[in-house]
Amino acid sequence: MSVLKTQTDSVTETDVELAIRVGIAWRELRRGAVAGNVRDVIYGVGGSAIEPGQMDALDLLVTVPSCRMSEIAEHLHIDPSTATRAVQRLIKDNLAEHVEHEGDGRVVYIAITERGRRIHGEVAERRRNILLRVLSDFSEDERQQFAELFERFTTSIDTAVTETIRKRRHH
Repeated sequence: MSVLKTQTDSVTETDVELAIRVGIAWRELRRGAVAGNVRDVIYGVGGSAIEPGQMDALDLLVTVPSCRMSEIAEHLHIDPSTATRAVQRLIKDNLAEHVEHEGDGRVVYIAITERGRRIHGEVAERRRNILLRVLSDFSEDERQQFAELFERFTTSIDTAVTETIRKRRHH
C-alpha cells in the first residue's frame, strides 16, 4: 500500500536522504564514469554509431509504415521544430526518408530506410543484451518490482515537471 504525500505534509529527514540517494544514482546513470561506455556499447562507435535521440525516433519509425513530423515530435516529447532538425539528421544519415502520402502532397511523412531498419535492429539487440545482463543480477521478483517501480518513477517525473511548469506559467 502506498501513501501519497501532498505538499502540505511534512517531509522527513529520511525522505530527504532518499531523494539525495536517488538524485546521485540518477546523476551517475546520466553522467557517471560508465555512462560514456554504455552509450558506446549500445549506440555504437565510428561510422555506424547513432545518437540516443536518433534511436528514440527509430523506435517509432520501425512500428509504422510512415508518420507525420508531428507524430515524431509527440513520441519524442519535443517541439515540432526540434523534431524537424532531428529528422533532418536521420535523413542525412540515411536512416529515414521523406515519403509522399497518397491524397495529400502537402503533408510531410517520414519512413525508416532499410539502413535505418538494420541499424535499429543492431542497436536494439545491444540494448536488450545489456539490460538482460544488468537485470540478471536481480531475482525474478526484484526484476518485476524494479520494472513496475521504474515505470512509476518516470510517470511521476513527468507529472512533477508538468505541475512545476504549470505553476511557473501562472505566477
